[in-house]
Amino acid sequence: MPVSGRFVVLVLLGVVPVVALGSTNARAFLAAFGWLVFCVLLGALDALLAASPRRVALEREGPERVRLGERADTALLVTNQGTRTLRAGLRDAWDPSAGAPRDRPRITVPAGERRRVARVLLPTRRGTRRAHHVTIRSWGPLGLWARQATLRSTGTLKVLPPFNSRRHLPSRLMRLRELDGRTLLMVRGQGTEFDSLREYVRGDDVRSIDWRATARRRDLVVRTWRPERDRRVVVLVDTGRISAARVDDESRLDTAIEASLLLAALATRAGDRVDLVAFDRPVRARVQGASGQTLLSRIVESMADVDPQLYETDWSQLGRLVREITTHRALVVIVTTLESAGSARELLDVLPQLTRHHVVQIASVVDPDVARAAQDRSDRDAVYRAAAAEHAMLDRERVHLALARVGAGVVQATPAELPPALADRYLDLKRAGRL
Repeated sequence: MPVSGRFVVLVLLGVVPVVALGSTNARAFLAAFGWLVFCVLLGALDALLAASPRRVALEREGPERVRLGERADTALLVTNQGTRTLRAGLRDAWDPSAGAPRDRPRITVPAGERRRVARVLLPTRRGTRRAHHVTIRSWGPLGLWARQATLRSTGTLKVLPPFNSRRHLPSRLMRLRELDGRTLLMVRGQGTEFDSLREYVRGDDVRSIDWRATARRRDLVVRTWRPERDRRVVVLVDTGRISAARVDDESRLDTAIEASLLLAALATRAGDRVDLVAFDRPVRARVQGASGQTLLSRIVESMADVDPQLYETDWSQLGRLVREITTHRALVVIVTTLESAGSARELLDVLPQLTRHHVVQIASVVDPDVARAAQDRSDRDAVYRAAAAEHAMLDRERVHLALARVGAGVVQATPAELPPALADRYLDLKRAGRL
C-alpha cells in the first residue's frame, strides 16, 4: 500500500511524547504505540475512501508516425467510471527511446467525467516505440494512503528515418536539369538517348549535325540528346554486423538509409525505376514497383523497423536478389562498409557475376576519427594509434583496389558526405551514358 510523505510526518509526530516524557517512561511508549495505531487506522480509512483505480477507462490520442528528431504531441484520456472523485498520479510506461517525460502528472477527475493529460514525446531512435500499460496511484481525501493498479493501455508510435540529406536534393536536381538541357544556363544537355532536332548554333559539336535533316532544310540541324530514362536502379543495403557500428553519433545503417533515400529521390525524378532490398541473411525489407513520393514513403516505412543484426552478411545471395528484381542491365548500388580483406572476401567472390551484366557501385562509410588519428603524433600512445590508423587505411585502399579490378566503383565518404557523394556518382554515370 503506497504511503505519502505527509503520512510519514504524521507518524513522526508520535515521537514528541517519547522525547518529552523520557525514553524509559512506559506511558510514553504506550502513547507512541497508540499514536501509531491511530495513524494506521486513519491511513486505512483514507485508502478506503479513495476512488478505485481499476474503475478507470483509458484512451490514447496522437499521431501514428513521426520523423526522428520531430516532436509527437500525444494525450492520455482518463475517464473516471467510479462514484468517487479520482485523485491520482499517473505513470505512462513508454519505451525509454520514445522520449516520454519522466514526471508523473497528478490529476483530479470527478465521478463520471474525463480529463486529458497531454504528453510530448521526443523519440531518440527510429522504429516502432510502444507503451504497454499505465500505472494509476489513487490517493484518498487526506492524501495519506493510496490504492494502486496497473492497467493495460497499448500505444504505438512509428518513428521514421529523418531524411536529413533532403537538403542536398535541390542542388542535385539542378544538375539533373542541366543534363537534360532544360535550364536557362549555358549548358546543353548531354546523354545517349535521342531527344529532338534543333538549328545549329556556334559552339555545337559538328559530329552532332544531322545531314539528312539538313538536306531537307536550308539551315544546319543538329541532334540533341538527353540522359537515358526508365533505367533500373537497384539499392542493396547491408544490415549485417558491420552496419551496427556508430560513426559520428549514428549507426552505419542510418547513414545507409539516408544515402538510399537521397539516391531514390534523385533517380525517380530522373525517370528511372528504383528498387531497394535490405538484407543480411534473410531479407529485412523490400521495396519494388513504386515511384515518386510513393517510393520515398514506402522506403521510410519499410526501413523504420530495420535494425542491424549481429552476424555476418551472406553475400552469396547477392546475384539471386538482383535477378529477382531485373534481368536487364541496371545500376546496382551496394551500401556497406568494407575495411579489411577478411570482411570483403565473400563479396569479392560474387561481384564478378554482377559486374558482367550491371554497373556496380559500392557506397562505404568512412570513419573521420581514423584519418584524424593518423595525423596525431603528440605522444607515444598517439603514435601507436596513428600506426594502427595507417594500417587500417592501407587495408581499406587494398580492398578498394580489389573492387576496382573486378569492375566495381567505390564511393567512400564520412556519414554527412556519403549521401551527396553517392548522388553525384549517379549523376556522373548519367552524364557519361553508362546506365
